[in-house]
Amino acid sequence: MSSCPDTLQTLEPAPEEAPARPRLALLPARVRAPRRPRWWQELLFIGIAYSLYSLVRNAVPEHERPALRRAADVLHLESRLHFAIEHSVNAFVAGRDVLAYLCNYYYATLHFVVTIAVMVWLYRRHPLRYRQLRSVLMATTLVALAGFWLYALAPPRMLANRGFVDTIVTFHTWGSWGSNGVDSASNQFAAMPSLHIGWALWCAVVVVRLSSRSWLRVAAALYPLMTLFVIIGTANHFVLDAVGGVAVVAIGFGVQRLLSGESPFAPPPPPLPLPRRPRELPLAVQAKNTRS
Repeated sequence: MSSCPDTLQTLEPAPEEAPARPRLALLPARVRAPRRPRWWQELLFIGIAYSLYSLVRNAVPEHERPALRRAADVLHLESRLHFAIEHSVNAFVAGRDVLAYLCNYYYATLHFVVTIAVMVWLYRRHPLRYRQLRSVLMATTLVALAGFWLYALAPPRMLANRGFVDTIVTFHTWGSWGSNGVDSASNQFAAMPSLHIGWALWCAVVVVRLSSRSWLRVAAALYPLMTLFVIIGTANHFVLDAVGGVAVVAIGFGVQRLLSGESPFAPPPPPLPLPRRPRELPLAVQAKNTRS
């Protein structure tokens, strides 16, 4: 009689896994691996990035004559394309005091408040997606800075001789680029592309894709449209500036895809499988095998 162990065990064959398709990514796997962000690192990163953004934005050469000439060219092009709505929307807002005040404060505050709120929500509720989507926002902003530098463009509110009303100045509203004290500290010819639209669209895409609440997704989808009305109604941007804002967001997503090799909304990789435990035979079978 051959000796047999007290417990005979059988191992299940591991299923064959399809080979993973190689990802074309510029960042090494160690850097792009999804992990929970650390709040202090993110605050430091965002603070440095915003400081550089402000420094570069305000260091852009302010070429007033070319910027005003380009603004006239943009108006002419929009007229030929039949979507020059700036005059009518600006007149509608400027003719209603309460609406003008609301639009002015919307323009001055929500641009930052909503973006920061979405980043905090993303950090808390979707931490494994936070770093990639934050990278999209940063890439969008950097591309916009290149646009400010290469294409100085005056906003419509500087074209009073063409019938535009600067609602910030007219209604003495605090806090925007057209108000006293702020305009002297900021480049006035950074209209193309519109980062108000760029950041609003980023917020909308993130919330619509990741939120489970219908009302929140609807509000997020409406947010870029409301922002478009505000930037046109306050004469801070042309329609083509908004088109530029959409373009830089698309480029931001493309840069992130190029760096990581996948969409920021791709499902996070599953945890590594635990090693399989051997399956024990029933006791009756074990006893029979032991007696053999």
